[in-house]
Amino acid sequence: MATIRSLLRDRVLLQVRSVDRIYLQAYVPRLMCEGLLVRFLLDRGATIPSPALLGQIGSRYVAAIERFADRNAIPIVRFRRGESKEEIARPYLEAAAREGRFGCVLIGVAQERAQVWRGWRRGGSDGHPHFEFGRQSALPNHYYFYVYDREWGPAFWKCCCYAPYPVWLCLNGHEWAKRQAQQAALAFEALDNGFRSCPDADALAAICARLSAREVWSFFRRWQRLLPSPFTDDDRARGYRYQLACRQLELSDTRVFDRPQAGRDWFERTIRDQLRLGRPDHVAVVFARRVIATTPGRFQTRVFNRGDQVALQVQYKHSKVKQYFKEGRALRTETTVNDSRDFGVGRLLSDQNWQALLEIGHQVNERLLNAQLQACACAPDATTLARVVLPSRTDDGQPAPALRFGDPRAQALLAALCAFPHLLEGVTNRSLQPLVAARLPGYTSRQMTYDLRRLRRNGFLTRIERSNRYRLTDEGRRLAVFFAKTYARVVTPSLAELDPTLPDHIAARTPLARSWRSFERALDDRIRDAALAA
Repeated sequence: MATIRSLLRDRVLLQVRSVDRIYLQAYVPRLMCEGLLVRFLLDRGATIPSPALLGQIGSRYVAAIERFADRNAIPIVRFRRGESKEEIARPYLEAAAREGRFGCVLIGVAQERAQVWRGWRRGGSDGHPHFEFGRQSALPNHYYFYVYDREWGPAFWKCCCYAPYPVWLCLNGHEWAKRQAQQAALAFEALDNGFRSCPDADALAAICARLSAREVWSFFRRWQRLLPSPFTDDDRARGYRYQLACRQLELSDTRVFDRPQAGRDWFERTIRDQLRLGRPDHVAVVFARRVIATTPGRFQTRVFNRGDQVALQVQYKHSKVKQYFKEGRALRTETTVNDSRDFGVGRLLSDQNWQALLEIGHQVNERLLNAQLQACACAPDATTLARVVLPSRTDDGQPAPALRFGDPRAQALLAALCAFPHLLEGVTNRSLQPLVAARLPGYTSRQMTYDLRRLRRNGFLTRIERSNRYRLTDEGRRLAVFFAKTYARVVTPSLAELDPTLPDHIAARTPLARSWRSFERALDDRIRDAALAA
């Protein structure tokens, strides 16, 4: 019979690890505080740094955008509230792709809330007024430039005409890889936002691995030269240049099955294996229901079922890892980093930060898949099991208190270890104690400190250097899953079926209860035959 492990081993035709969605913000560091803003106005030749000057710069910026649209025959569309901008822009981008036409294909305008610089008078004479500046919330127009790029394919560039003139970029790493494969004459069949097949998987993997911060910067500088800007050449020469910050980065692992049924089997077995185990820590199965910001409940790990499409999602701070069945053919595991500081990585788009985020994202994807595979083959050998359930000693002679099977505290502790968020954040007293307390009321942080020590000495956890955070070992996860599965799915239901007070008509429905009662009757007959009855 096929298993989770064998389906991935035998039924996957292509595996692709790649950067997926890239969302960046461009900002000018020299406009981030009031003093630097005043210096910008003075550098522009103003004798009095007045807020009116910001309005003039913004008006000229808008006029430049309109001239750019007229000169290049680019349609301008005003987005209405609630409309999908992507759906409106898609026909323009698809037409450009069919015609092989590169450049800006659409300019969209939308009012969106933003923090902008505002100024007001604060004393001074009419001849020499004094002004103050501050960041305030406003609803200015934002301009969306939808472009079809030779290197990146479809993308958009969004700007605001109010100071500090921020810019947002949205790119897609899979689209970049497709165009690199075309330029290299590498044959492939496209999957929506991915690859469905490729005869040379190694060459495709090399292309995906080649994407770096340098290519992103190249896109930004190219379109900065082509699109209107509030800054002149003199401004840039004085140091008013943009810096890029990573606001969202998606790292994906796509595994394409040889036929749809194999993929559906994998998901059915995986989801069934994850439910009713205490892993994930919070589960919601949603049927034909849209989950939005106002949906009641606080979701940490979620299993969604919309029709025949299943998705599993694990939340950690601002970031998440999601797993779903893509186009009925591919298993897509996707880590989305919405705040790089969740993982101790800076936001600036540099080679060092880029590589760190790539490593984190791919490791998280791999850990989630490994955890799922370990859950279907978790039985330990007798020696390991005896070491855990009986008191023992570590290699350096320290005592390792037992984690006795069936003990309520040990079972609650090990079931809590199975929670998926540990794959992203590791284990701490603060993260693990509430999960144990939910299963064992009255469980305290002091007890958690003791249990962390015995988990570490029994090989379940390893301490991360220079921190009070632990990483769950592969053996530790397998043992935790084994204890939780055995207790929840074998011992507890079996004891209920073997209860002698269970009515006969109910016991007759379960094979275990029927067999057990047949054994008891046969044993009683043997005792009577031996004349041993009291």
